[in-house]
Amino acid sequence: MQKEPSAKYRNSQQAVLDILLKQKLIADLVHKQDMPHHDLVESLVRKENMAQLQQILNHLPSAEIAHILEGLPLEDQLLIWDQLDDEHKQPILLEAPISVLQILGKQDYKTEKSRIKAFDLREGRLHEITLNTPNDLRTAKPIWIDLVAPTFEDRIWVGDIFGIEFPDPDKLSDLESSARFYVEENGEIHLHSDFLLDKDDVSRNIAVAFILYQDILFSIRKEELPVFRLQRLRALSQPDFVANARDILLDLYAANAEYSADALEDVYLALEVVGTHVLSKPMSDEEAAKILIDIANEEDLNGRIRRNVMDTRRAVSFLMRGKFLAKDQLEYSQQILRDIESLDGHTAFLFDKINFLMDASVGFININQNKVVKRLTVVSVVFMPLNVLAGIGGMSEFSMMTKNIPWPISYSIFTLGLVIVGWLTFIILRILENHEHQKSDKRQSKTGIP
Repeated sequence: MQKEPSAKYRNSQQAVLDILLKQKLIADLVHKQDMPHHDLVESLVRKENMAQLQQILNHLPSAEIAHILEGLPLEDQLLIWDQLDDEHKQPILLEAPISVLQILGKQDYKTEKSRIKAFDLREGRLHEITLNTPNDLRTAKPIWIDLVAPTFEDRIWVGDIFGIEFPDPDKLSDLESSARFYVEENGEIHLHSDFLLDKDDVSRNIAVAFILYQDILFSIRKEELPVFRLQRLRALSQPDFVANARDILLDLYAANAEYSADALEDVYLALEVVGTHVLSKPMSDEEAAKILIDIANEEDLNGRIRRNVMDTRRAVSFLMRGKFLAKDQLEYSQQILRDIESLDGHTAFLFDKINFLMDASVGFININQNKVVKRLTVVSVVFMPLNVLAGIGGMSEFSMMTKNIPWPISYSIFTLGLVIVGWLTFIILRILENHEHQKSDKRQSKTGIP
């Protein structure tokens, strides 16, 4: 219940009411007058009034603004609300009564894809509750309420209906591991888990907060996930698929493990393509670099899958240790843990395969670099005696020895000699290389090792 405003702020409250009244009177007057630049005049007047209104609101405490909102009609409430920045809105919502929260929450509540979905059980099937106003949620008997990227206003008025406080989905990933599974004094069961989102462009883990309270499952996250869509479709189409909120929670974890298994199959297929390319033919440095990028992406996805199933195992184990599950749910939980254990072996195998393919790709790069170094070595060996001879040819003694020979003839003969020496050096290197190859072939034929 709101307290009466103090006398200190009654003048400010009256000033807000006067500005709202003046805005309406001037708007009506402008509409009735036949004058040029009708829209421009109305815009200027409204801008001046809203500036005065913002100045007054910025100097009022949150509780006083909440009290002012409570006494205004819907149109004026929304007008004042639009003049407040986000920093002022949150503390005001904490002070406002539920009647104000419902009105402000309705401002952008009904969208094409609602941020809030509620489900109940009808004839053994999960049924989505149509939410046109917050009162629809108050009168319903849901077993699952799913909040996708809820605003601060959404979390306030939904939490007020059920008497709980929802966490901020933007801060779910900031929690320490020790604070992700716990039970409140009022019986709320909190679980914060990671769910895999595998897309063509990028894969990542999305943090999801679950709250079990009074046989209702609340789920909060920043964006839609395939696992949740799959669960809703199954429960909507199959009778007796779920019986209560705990069944929904376990099915979500089971679907998460199944989704992780599908993602592992995609990693297998991607690595098979990479392995065929790596082992079938030599690669250039550009091809090897591209393959290393593909391998790194699959390694990142495999690591996320491993972290995802590990987190799911922790959540299911927490539910089992806390004795929150019925007998049939315990058996189902054990089956989920067995499925997760089988996935651990696959992720470990994939890590080994990824390391092998990465080593093979790096080996091709090293081979290509060795070939380049070999060519440079041959060139340096060929030109080494030529450099010695060229140094001798540039000395004064060479000029003295060829003083009776015209210089074009002497230097032409000298250049021809350099070419012959270089060619002979190259031939000797080839003979030595062929000799090493023959010795290697003989050793292989004796040992039988290819």
